[in-house]
Amino acid sequence: METTKPFKISKHAVMRAWELVKANDGAEGVDGETIEQFESKLKGNLYKLWNRLSSGSYFPPPTRTVAIPKKDGGERKLGIPSVSDRVAQTVAKLSFEPLVEPYFLGDSYGYRPGKSAHQALAVTRERCWRYDWVLEFDIRGLFDNIDHHLLMKAVKRHTDNPWLLLYIERWITAPVQQSDGSVVARVRGVPQGGVISPVLSNLFMHYAFDAWMDREYPDSPWCRYADDGLAHCRTLAQAEQLRAALEKRLQDCGLEMHPVKTKIVYCKDQDRRGTYPVTGFDFLGYTFRARRSKNRRGKFFINFSPAMSNSAGKAIRQEVRSWQMPKRSDKSIEDLSLMFGVKIQGWINYYGRFYRSQMYMTLRHINSKLEVARLSRTHNLK
Repeated sequence: METTKPFKISKHAVMRAWELVKANDGAEGVDGETIEQFESKLKGNLYKLWNRLSSGSYFPPPTRTVAIPKKDGGERKLGIPSVSDRVAQTVAKLSFEPLVEPYFLGDSYGYRPGKSAHQALAVTRERCWRYDWVLEFDIRGLFDNIDHHLLMKAVKRHTDNPWLLLYIERWITAPVQQSDGSVVARVRGVPQGGVISPVLSNLFMHYAFDAWMDREYPDSPWCRYADDGLAHCRTLAQAEQLRAALEKRLQDCGLEMHPVKTKIVYCKDQDRRGTYPVTGFDFLGYTFRARRSKNRRGKFFINFSPAMSNSAGKAIRQEVRSWQMPKRSDKSIEDLSLMFGVKIQGWINYYGRFYRSQMYMTLRHINSKLEVARLSRTHNLK
């Protein structure tokens, strides 16, 4: 019976975790087991996992490293857990997230229930209208450099549940399997790609940045989405002072402010006409800068606003080219719609929220590829 186990973890919680993992799909981990293979022996796999979790004998396998190219160049290394480990992490997340969510602040938007990137963009747009200066900061390798001791100290502030403490520590110290098959120990950081990693990184940043900003700089509104953040200031001097203080704060927490991606920006518009070196910034796939806009009376003016960034548009066009639609002469437009329509609509929904006209060039590119595919099919059918 469940009550004979040292840790009280319900079978219902394990089943609920599996349902969430299955709905989210995802790649296989180091054991090569897919979602379909795990499900083929579902009852036995879930019972075995529940038994190990409840008895304290569960040890997470290494995470599989996968390199994902960034839009601005370079690579981001994701740590992919096995299917069973994703289920186990989800069990813990379902118990731990409700304990910390009430303490997180409203301007933390990344990887949180009820929060979105569009909300972060909207509040940033409004604040850029009211504040002349923005400190845009980026944390270099947040997920890779979180201090384990400080993280567990934060975790213990919110729970004394023994199985949560045990397994969270095991997950953040689980080894990593590199692309060449070698396995290395993890002494810092959490796997970017782990189910429980986002809530743990948010907890770390809550103390390292969010709560610190509210305490030390209550007059500077801020917004953070994972490792990307912004703070608004009235003057250039305030922004420069905040940058120096934040750099030290992050160093004290074992983190590094990215020297290139961090910058102080002047929110130049029709009324703010000073000459400064940086008058725009990228945030969550959008570029904020001065743009020609129209008010409700139909009059044009220069407004500081977000629109889809050039790098986002370039990434979309590259992906569309990789689909090689002109070579798919065996496919009808309806077939192509079934294959790619959901992805295209997702881009429109995300990048069309603000200043939609910036998307038109990218949408014309997609239309041109579809037209070539249509003409190629028509030619082959003749």
